[in-house]
Amino acid sequence: MKIKLKEAADLVGGVVIGNSQTELTGIAKIEEAKKGDLTFLYLPAYEKFLNSTEASAVLISPEFRKTRTDINYIEVKNPNVALQKIIITFLQPKINLTGIDKTASIHDSVIIGKNVSVGKNVVIEAGAIIGDNSIIYHNSVLMENVKVGSNCLIYTNVSVRENCVIGNNVIIHSNTVIGSDGFGYIPDEKGVYQKVPQVGNVILEDNVELGSNVSIDRAALGSTIIKNGVKIDNLVQIAHNVSVGDNTAIASQSGIAGSTTIGKNCILAGQVGIVGHIEITDSVIVGAQSGVSKSITKPGKYRGSPADDMGKMLKLEAHIRNVPSYAEKIKKLEEKIASLEEKISQIISKGT
Repeated sequence: MKIKLKEAADLVGGVVIGNSQTELTGIAKIEEAKKGDLTFLYLPAYEKFLNSTEASAVLISPEFRKTRTDINYIEVKNPNVALQKIIITFLQPKINLTGIDKTASIHDSVIIGKNVSVGKNVVIEAGAIIGDNSIIYHNSVLMENVKVGSNCLIYTNVSVRENCVIGNNVIIHSNTVIGSDGFGYIPDEKGVYQKVPQVGNVILEDNVELGSNVSIDRAALGSTIIKNGVKIDNLVQIAHNVSVGDNTAIASQSGIAGSTTIGKNCILAGQVGIVGHIEITDSVIVGAQSGVSKSITKPGKYRGSPADDMGKMLKLEAHIRNVPSYAEKIKKLEEKIASLEEKISQIISKGT
């Protein structure tokens, strides 16, 4: 990266305060930035670093004071969004994998589009289809009849089981498994679990991104569906026949049990657990470490285990934190009451 400050400002519609010809060679956090770096300030908690940063320029919102005159600023309404735009434009990671490596094992029946790249030791089985401009990194396996759309990026050691479908512009990070068997067993008359064949598939629609070590189980029948624009963090488990709606985001270590439907534009924070066979409507936010045990029918924010209205649960948690002080107050009140009762008893005894 080597750009002028003015180029960055023009890209994000910002106003330069300082030398617009300052050369920028990198991007760094405000507390770690050095000469030549562009940094950003958008949270008050980081304002303390403004006086000590060695950055050459700071993306900054209008409400922050520009206390230093020895550095440059790009004043912009939303520094965080502006920074992401600059990173995407000037620091987009380069993909060095091109062509099809000679160690790849690709069945003769596989249909491969234009400009497809396939890395070392990749296995693509019979009946698979790979769309134009897609990239499949080393050691990944695509089993029979897998369909991959155009402009997809599949990183190392990804496994895609038979008959699964991946849309366009999908990114799958390392060690993720698409289409593993759903957790389906029935105990026989002796109480021994017998495996129920999982004969469905997984469908990832367009513009989905999956983090590393995500497991998405194939449906028992039909499809497990991850819809358009869904973003899933590392270490997430999605069980068989789950449906996740458009543009929903799911954070790390969350788990969704079988046959549950998640609506559009939802957010599941870290370590959220959701039971099976329920529905969560559109535009729901579930706070971290919450357990959802029944359907959520109204948009809003939820928290706790079992999850309930976030405002209500935050008040409840505040009361729980105060239980020791409540207990001490109750103890003192009991002592006062006992003392008053003793005095009243003495007065009554004297009166008689």
